[in-house]
Amino acid sequence: MQTLYPYSEPYDRGMLEVGYGNHLAYRQYGNPAGKPVVCLHGGPGSGCGPGWPRNFDPVRYRIICLDQRNAGDSLPPANDYATSLANNTTWHLVADIERLRLHLGIERWMLFGRSWGSTLALLYAQRHPERVTEILLAAVTTTTRQELEWLYYGVRVLVPEAWQRFRQGAPPWACDDDLV
Repeated sequence: MQTLYPYSEPYDRGMLEVGYGNHLAYRQYGNPAGKPVVCLHGGPGSGCGPGWPRNFDPVRYRIICLDQRNAGDSLPPANDYATSLANNTTWHLVADIERLRLHLGIERWMLFGRSWGSTLALLYAQRHPERVTEILLAAVTTTTRQELEWLYYGVRVLVPEAWQRFRQGAPPWACDDDLV
């Protein structure tokens, strides 16, 4: 079992404009002179909650929590049906990570990804290998069609009440076999 570090408040927070009306929310925790690590969350739309920085020693690490496009505190939010997701592609997200690295003046950093964030970390590392010191992945997914079908449809047989709550969050025009 992993030991988590205490909750802390960010020493810095901001919104980074990345084009097409999108602004990414980010927060920095720990030691500003520490080893930089960027946290890449899963989805859809979850963002980096206050528990993310607890995975790293705040004395040794500069912990950067990024809310991806249209997720968490980033703007505009995906749950507003008026928000276009046309410019929210995997490659936009990879470019956003690099834009944040440049904005924060970081030469190289460690990547920490969970779920969809693990896929994003691997793609970023392939595109920018010279900027990556290490990669730490949890709840790894490669986001294959089979994995998505299980996550959004197959799991409903195991937890029907939870799936029904999930289904209620989809737009009224979505049909059960096309929620993604």
